[in-house]
Amino acid sequence: MLRYQTIPVTAFQQNCSLIWCDETMQAAVIDPGGDLELIMAEAKRRALRLTQIWLTHAHIDHAGAAAELATRLALPIVGPHQADQFWIDGLPAQSKMFGLPQALAFKPTRWLSDGDTVSVGQCTLQVRHCPGHTPGHVVFYSAEACRAFVGDVLFAGSIGRTDLPQGDHDTLIASIVGRLWPMGDNTVFIPGHGPESTFGRERVSNPYVGGT
Repeated sequence: MLRYQTIPVTAFQQNCSLIWCDETMQAAVIDPGGDLELIMAEAKRRALRLTQIWLTHAHIDHAGAAAELATRLALPIVGPHQADQFWIDGLPAQSKMFGLPQALAFKPTRWLSDGDTVSVGQCTLQVRHCPGHTPGHVVFYSAEACRAFVGDVLFAGSIGRTDLPQGDHDTLIASIVGRLWPMGDNTVFIPGHGPESTFGRERVSNPYVGGT
């Protein structure tokens, strides 16, 4: 069975998620933007064995501490899609711009594409490429758990911003409608910031995509 714990990190209050298989206690970290001691303490408290880092996209608040965590624990970095390489290359400059601890550029161990799968322990999640917020944004979906980790594609009552380099509003809306909605109205999604919601609730009430 898939389990998860959301941990808001950094001044951006980005939702980093610990996700694990409760049979093996093997775990992945989704979007370690920073505050590694907090993330690692929670993993230790739950007796989890961290085995991977998964990235939805490469903005500083989601990927800023990925290289450091990978080096500390000898973990592979999985994702995002290769179209976000320019954001990864720019992580050092992003950290300086926002006055954050130095973030290092890296090359992921594995790039992800639409239709791929990722596994932790005995749990397998589907990968969907959802560009628009960034060109290489991906989401992780567990049909078994009825959960989707969507990064900054969709929020409770809002959508991801598209005014940063290579963001595109129409592409984002197409990703939400074409890639997220088919996961089902009952699917609970964990966004990159703020509270959880369901796709069904957002289809009805979200002013940006309601009625789509």
